[in-house]
Amino acid sequence: MTSNQGAARLYENGKMIAEGFTAGEAPGLLHEHPEAVLWLDLFDPDTADLQAVAADFRLHPLAIEDAVQDHERPKLERYPGHLFLNVYAVDIATDASQFGKTEVSAFVTDRALITVRKSPSDTSRFVQRWDTDASLAAKGGVAFLLYGLLDVVVDGHFSAAQRLDGAMDGTEDQLLEEGGAPRPVRRHAIALRKTVAALRRAVAPMPELVGRAMRADLGLVDDGLRPYYRDVEDHAMHTVDEVEHLRDRIEGLLQADLTEQSNVLNDITRKLAAWAAIIAVPTALTGYFGQNLPYPGYEKVWGFAYSSVLLVISAGGLYWFLKKRGWL
Repeated sequence: MTSNQGAARLYENGKMIAEGFTAGEAPGLLHEHPEAVLWLDLFDPDTADLQAVAADFRLHPLAIEDAVQDHERPKLERYPGHLFLNVYAVDIATDASQFGKTEVSAFVTDRALITVRKSPSDTSRFVQRWDTDASLAAKGGVAFLLYGLLDVVVDGHFSAAQRLDGAMDGTEDQLLEEGGAPRPVRRHAIALRKTVAALRRAVAPMPELVGRAMRADLGLVDDGLRPYYRDVEDHAMHTVDEVEHLRDRIEGLLQADLTEQSNVLNDITRKLAAWAAIIAVPTALTGYFGQNLPYPGYEKVWGFAYSSVLLVISAGGLYWFLKKRGWL
C-alpha cells in the first residue's frame, strides 16, 4: 500500500514550533532544535515506507514487522534504542449498534513518538490532550506524548464500556419479559455479547501495559510523570472491572432468558398432559359403556342421560382439580 502521512508536530518546552512537515524533514528539524521532541503519525504504511523512517530513527526490524501486521495483541516491548507499543482505540455508538476498533502502533525513542495507524481514526483527540497542559508537556518530553496517547485510548475504552452498560438497560427489560424475549431482542443481546468480547480483548492487557511503561529499568517515566501514569493505570483497571461486569451481566441475562423459555416449554408440556388426562377419562368411560355389557339404564333414555352426566362430571372434576393445582 502507498503510505499516507497523517500528521507531524514538533514540540519544544511544551509548545508546538512546527507542524505539517514530512517524515523526511523530521530528522533535520530535530537536529536544528536539540531540546525538541517529535510526534510523527503514519497512516497505513507498508514495510518499504517504514524502512525509510527506520533508517533515520534506528527502528528494529521485528518492531517494523509488527507495526505492518494487522491484529497484533496489545503490548509494550523493549528493543535496543526504542520501545514498541501496540494498542487499540475503540469507538462505539450511543445505542451500541456500531462498534469500531482502530489498531495503533507506536515507536517510542528518546526524542520521538512515531504512531502507525492501520485504519482511519481521529488523531485530534491526542493533539487536544497534549495541548491542554503545556507546563507538563515541557517537563515530560516524549514520555508526556506517550502519556497523552495512553490516556486518550483508556478514556475511550471506559466510554465504550459505559455506553454498552446503557445499551444493556433497555435490552434487560425486554429479555426478562414473561414468556421469553422475541427473537430480534435475543439476537441483539447476542450481538452485545460479541461487542463486549471484542472490547475485552482491547481492554484487558492495558493495566499491565501501562504498569510496564512505568518500570524503572525502561527509564521512560520520571517522578514528575509517574502519578499521571498511575492515574491512567487506575482508569485502565477500573475499565477492566467494568467490562468484566458487563460480560457477567449479558451472560446472566441470556441465561435468564433461556430459563424463561424452558419454563414456558415446561408449562406447555404440563398443559398438554393435563388435557390428555381430561380427554382420557371420557374416552375410558365411553369405551366401557360401549362394551356388550348391561349397565344402569341400558337401552333406556335415562341411562343415556345418566352416562352423559357421568362423563361431564368426571371430566369437569378432573379439570377443576388440575386448574386448582395450576396445571392449566
